[in-house]
Amino acid sequence: MRLRILELLRTGEKTVGELQRLLMVEASSVSQQLAVMRAHHLVESRKQGTNVFYSVKDPLIFDLMDTARTIFENQLATWVSVLDEPES
Repeated sequence: MRLRILELLRTGEKTVGELQRLLMVEASSVSQQLAVMRAHHLVESRKQGTNVFYSVKDPLIFDLMDTARTIFENQLATWVSVLDEPES
């Protein structure tokens, strides 16, 4: 869920309610995950009226996520090609 939250924050800041609607999970679950990410300095928050907006603290996290995704996709492609090889 944390990766999904970060992906949603890639397009800009969002409130817990917006994230909850997009993720289709309980607001308490979203809040709990945001608290963990805030404690690890991945996201930051700002209050405007009654809303709290969350954003990614360092956009370089997206480079890391993209690199991890590429590594995973490359590994997956290797596994698929091995599985597709005819047995001898």
